Amino acid sequence: MIMKDIIWMSVWTLGFFATGVFLFWEGIKLLKQKRLIENIPTSKIRSLAMGLVEIYGEVVPAYEELLKSPFSNKDCVYYSYIIEEYRSSGKSSSWVTVDAGRKEQPFYLKDNTGGVLIDPKGANINVSRDFEFNPGFGKKTPDAIINFLNANGMSHKTLFGFGNKTMRYKEYFIAPKDKLYIMGTAADNPFVEDGTAKDNVEDVMIQKGNNEKIYYISDKPENTLLKEIKWKVLGYMIGGACLSIASLIISFKYMFNLL
Repeated sequence: MIMKDIIWMSVWTLGFFATGVFLFWEGIKLLKQKRLIENIPTSKIRSLAMGLVEIYGEVVPAYEELLKSPFSNKDCVYYSYIIEEYRSSGKSSSWVTVDAGRKEQPFYLKDNTGGVLIDPKGANINVSRDFEFNPGFGKKTPDAIINFLNANGMSHKTLFGFGNKTMRYKEYFIAPKDKLYIMGTAADNPFVEDGTAKDNVEDVMIQKGNNEKIYYISDKPENTLLKEIKWKVLGYMIGGACLSIASLIISFKYMFNLL
């Protein structure tokens, strides 16, 4: 019986210790990202150098046909969505993600010196939530949401169709004229043939670099972004360290009591 308890406690300790180490490591990665954002100055688009750059400007569509956000049907160049269902299991209940996705298209970012093409593919995109719908008493689920669910083989109805599931729908998007902060790699624009660009900026596209892991797009100004990352760093590193240390202390105390 004692051996069984020791094995169980060892597995429990290892799991919580590993989780703590993972959180601490995520905090270190965020700290490196924070320092990178602080150390790289914001460039004017007309004077962009090749390599990792930081820019700030306004979104301008690159195509006449824009994307449509799935729930609010807004014109955009990027959207992501999350569909959650409230589920009960025994005595506990929680929101469970049942579907999530994103879609993007290239767009231009303009400041007072010019514009540059942005390919958001592969970027870590952090934008504010633009739409959320929580069905409740007397609320009718919008047709756009119902159409989206039907097109993707999902339903907001219960098993026998007598009522609605408890679900919520979240939507994030980047629309024309939105202000964005972007840190990414300035490299050759594959859509422009060499020697045909009217100026240097036309021959450049901001994208995910082959050698640079960071590609970040946010609708928050740099100072707001840095504060947000700072609190995440503190949360991950302190929380991770406390979790790992606490798991070891509890485990050693438990083992000591068994002996």
